[in-house]
Amino acid sequence: MLEGLDFLFIGLAALAAGAINALAGGGTLITFPVLIAVGVPAVMSNVTNTVALLPGYLGGTLAQWKDLKEQSARLWYILPASVVGGLLGGILLLYTGEKVFRQLVPYLILLASLLLAVQDPVRKWLVRRAAQRSGGKVSDLWSTLPIGLAAIYGGYFGAGLSVIVLAALGLTMDESLTKLNALKQGVAFSVNVAAAVFFVFS
Repeated sequence: MLEGLDFLFIGLAALAAGAINALAGGGTLITFPVLIAVGVPAVMSNVTNTVALLPGYLGGTLAQWKDLKEQSARLWYILPASVVGGLLGGILLLYTGEKVFRQLVPYLILLASLLLAVQDPVRKWLVRRAAQRSGGKVSDLWSTLPIGLAAIYGGYFGAGLSVIVLAALGLTMDESLTKLNALKQGVAFSVNVAAAVFFVFS
């Protein structure tokens, strides 16, 4: 059972994670291990993280609302894939079970750490790619499959999701980094809302 000092420790970790998410992302890699360290079961720690991330993703989405509104037609394809993927990831998490998920945790954290490590190279690649493209039209429908797969990962674990989504969008869309970032925020928010709502009512 959690005690007063545990809550203080968790609160400090949450503050640190919020600051890290605002700067570069990856706050989950602080809060998730802390929750496990104080005795919260692995699956419950992951569920707690997903719900706790919502305000941050909402803030990021609202901050780029103008760039999102300019791409409203794309959202009809991308957001449903995000919601369905987030739900599937949440279902997969709860059906994995505590024992299996705890065994997967080290590999998931390693994957998330690698994703964060390649975050800057991915952004630089997107900037170079945007400068080299001729502006040819690419169907948004191509984005739904990789976004859906990324969303499943996001609903299941989520750390490093932004890097995966940004790369998937960059591969399938001929667009500026600013607009891709706005779509990324919308996708991440949708994934977390879908998974969080499922967790709350499950």
